[in-house]
Amino acid sequence: MSKPLRVGLLGLGYFAQFHRDAWNRIDGAALVAVADADPGKAADHRDLAGLLSEGLDILDIATPPPTHVAAIRAALPHAPRAIICQKPFCTSAEEARAITAEAEAAGVPLIVHENFRFQPWFRAMKTALEAGRIGAPLNLTFRMRTGDGQGDDAYLARQPYFREMPRLLIHETGVHYIDTFRYLLGAPDGVYADLRRLNPVIRGEDAGQFIFDYSSGARAVFDGNRLLDFDTDNTRRTFGEALLEGTEGTLTLTGDGTLKLRALGGRTQETLLEPQDWPGFAGDCVHALQSHVVAAVQGKAAFENEARSYLAVLDLCELIYASAGARARLPFLPDGSGEPVLR
Repeated sequence: MSKPLRVGLLGLGYFAQFHRDAWNRIDGAALVAVADADPGKAADHRDLAGLLSEGLDILDIATPPPTHVAAIRAALPHAPRAIICQKPFCTSAEEARAITAEAEAAGVPLIVHENFRFQPWFRAMKTALEAGRIGAPLNLTFRMRTGDGQGDDAYLARQPYFREMPRLLIHETGVHYIDTFRYLLGAPDGVYADLRRLNPVIRGEDAGQFIFDYSSGARAVFDGNRLLDFDTDNTRRTFGEALLEGTEGTLTLTGDGTLKLRALGGRTQETLLEPQDWPGFAGDCVHALQSHVVAAVQGKAAFENEARSYLAVLDLCELIYASAGARARLPFLPDGSGEPVLR
């Protein structure tokens, strides 16, 4: 039996708890050390240098965007078999492109920890879509309703830094659905967006919509509002409700994590995914992503969310803000090299 992959976790902030829990449940991997500069946290090391001295196969970076480039750059000479980096990825698209090129030159796979596409309901949607269960997709809608953004104390209980972010709804949360829409329908041809700030105690936008259009005639709509909720016992399970409608049927996601299929013209619904008491975060998607990386390092799968591919998500995020500012539909086009560019 091969030895477990040695994993090191950088950062022990709020979301790192889900990383840590998932690593401790993944066969084929062993979390050998964690690092955090805060002496009040139970870390094995206070800095990245100490963590890298552990001879890691996988470095998992769960620290804020301003730390990403330096952490990745410091890790590359140690030649880990993969680096995972949390989102938002770096502080700008330019910075992300630069460090992506450095990782590629070093031959180290760099994976963005974009976990929403690994939520079980979206994986089940993809399976049904590829099996032709709904025919040609025409409309994908996700209504995000976190219900945590009202009042003077909005976000203080869990993630107070949300209040000071100049970009909130799309940069911090909506970016998950940019990637998920790409996962389900591919890259769009254009974007139209409308963004608003409803709660005056925060800096960034907390409500809005964006529409992706496709040459096939399909449309994908994100409708987000952090002040409102939806019918669920836990808004942080699915974060909202979804419809994926095609020429032969409709997939419906509800707040308990159920995914159902109704054939065109029919009244009955087939349950494709039953509600479960998922461990971890949001359908245990962190565990699913990290398990996927372990499988890819072991040669059992191809990496998803490699940084080079993820650059398109960053471009689309910027295009959404540009569209909202211009109050106009903006195209998203590839250049001659196949890289996504804005025009």
